Amino acid sequence: MARTTPAGSDSAADDGRGEDRALMARLAGGDRVALELLYRRHAGWLTARLQSRCGDPDLTDIAVQDTFLAVWRSPGSYRGDGDVGAWLWSIGIRRLIDQLRKRRPTPVDPAMMATHDLGPDAADSLFASGSYGELGPTLVRLTPELRAVLIATAIDGLSTKEAAQLLGVPQGTVKTRLMRARHAMQEALS
Repeated sequence: MARTTPAGSDSAADDGRGEDRALMARLAGGDRVALELLYRRHAGWLTARLQSRCGDPDLTDIAVQDTFLAVWRSPGSYRGDGDVGAWLWSIGIRRLIDQLRKRRPTPVDPAMMATHDLGPDAADSLFASGSYGELGPTLVRLTPELRAVLIATAIDGLSTKEAAQLLGVPQGTVKTRLMRARHAMQEALS
């Protein structure tokens, strides 16, 4: 079964999590086939999600390859208590940031983050589902610049420095936009 997002809410995704954990156990024993299977299961959505955060497909490809290389080198860093896809995403986004640090970043168009054509990622799906009440529509009403900063920091878990690198803006701009986004969210929800 192929998964398209790092975390799912249906029972089929729960089955996938068990398979992922089994692959990680095999990988910890040095099983190269397990790495190949893990790659096949997750490389597609990871690539798509990273591409939605970065305008350079070459950097995205390198980040994905570096992610799975890191998994091969240190499979024991997965503690087994969370979703393997979420763990892979945390490695992947950090690898993308590493690539951006090595090269002069290509600024990401904030509108691209708000309406990318790669299909919804896990966060977009959760907001659209109404699981968070008024939060989803409120997030959509933010300007693309504010939404991009909020997604990068609150959803992707990046620091303001990392978000600045990813978005190609100064760190102070990220902090200001984050403050404005939080204020706008509070106003809309009160």
